[in-house]
Amino acid sequence: MAMKENSKKVLNYLKQINGTDVTAADVAEALGLEKRSVDGIFTSAIQRKGLGVRTPAEIELEDGSHKAVKFLSLTEAGMNFDPDAEE
Repeated sequence: MAMKENSKKVLNYLKQINGTDVTAADVAEALGLEKRSVDGIFTSAIQRKGLGVRTPAEIELEDGSHKAVKFLSLTEAGMNFDPDAEE
């Protein structure tokens, strides 16, 4: 089954910034999507297919407090995946 347009956007964006720590909110802001959409896309189109992982982490906010987040990243399979190729 072909990947939907927004799923391709998320996958290709994560390929471009590979190695950078980003959250679903960061990806949503960069691509002009809703955070909920990015979460859903990542789970169904990327994570369940073994193309990406969520890594729990903690970030420091401007006020010095800490917040638990999950960074999105692609697996090697995700980096090599061609969303335009026919399955």
